[in-house]
Amino acid sequence: MKKKILIIGGTGFIGYHLAQKSLQKKWDVTSISSHKVRKKRFLKNVKYIYCDISKKNSLKKIQNKDYDHVVNLGGYVNHQDKVKTMASHFTGCKNLSNFFLKKKLLSFTQMGSSVEYGKTKSPQKENVKLSIKNLKSTYGKAKLSATKHLIELYKKKNFPVTILRLYLTYGPKQDLNRLIPITINSCLENKNFPCSYGTQYRDFVYIDDVIRAIFNTINNKKTRGQIINIGSGNPIQVKNIINIIKNISKGGKPQFGMIKLRKDEILKLYPDTNKAKNILKWKPITTFKSGIKKTINLFNE
Repeated sequence: MKKKILIIGGTGFIGYHLAQKSLQKKWDVTSISSHKVRKKRFLKNVKYIYCDISKKNSLKKIQNKDYDHVVNLGGYVNHQDKVKTMASHFTGCKNLSNFFLKKKLLSFTQMGSSVEYGKTKSPQKENVKLSIKNLKSTYGKAKLSATKHLIELYKKKNFPVTILRLYLTYGPKQDLNRLIPITINSCLENKNFPCSYGTQYRDFVYIDDVIRAIFNTINNKKTRGQIINIGSGNPIQVKNIINIIKNISKGGKPQFGMIKLRKDEILKLYPDTNKAKNILKWKPITTFKSGIKKTINLFNE
């Protein structure tokens, strides 16, 4: 029998790639999202359902459906709207998990975020005690609230959840409002573009490696009840990232120092990846340069 996967946020960047890979595996794929799928991310054999997970009644649309695996990538992207951010990333997650408690799921994979660590010193470890009140951003508070709720469900009800605490992802078909696609676009058009001095270090993982981490999670029961960092563990200085893109695309004029760093900017952010290696049996296999080359080659598709 075909495996059935439900992807919350299947119209987004990671969701699109997860749906594509699931179809290649001959799985039955359903996506639920609060907005319509864009042409560049439309996949012919995916069932698209409009659904706002922050509203309990909306989940009635999948009441009579059964799934083997649920992957929650959903959530409001504009984190400036605090009410919608909390509603989609926490209330929505709570609604979903409570809904699926009554179903016979094999796995529920929650996409967490490195933002949950706040100002924790790098390399950031999963076993560090985190407090919601210590976090400044609403997005961080919402994500950590969701993590704490899901871990409680695992402890009390044996809910088959794994939280993947994701660092920065990049690859084809990403929205243009992120560092790497903004830089690629500017370099391909040979534009001047403002940036900071690029002294920050950030951890990036190519999209194919992230999708592999999700499937490793789905297929490994030992990950249930675990929080696992998904990152390379090898941060790259932002200035180097920009220069690598500039050199590969053979264009672009970065204006270093035109954008000031935020007062509370953390200069080094990267994960401890031992848990991913030992429990998930996962590590990234795509080098940063080869991932950037693939992204540039497929940029306008």
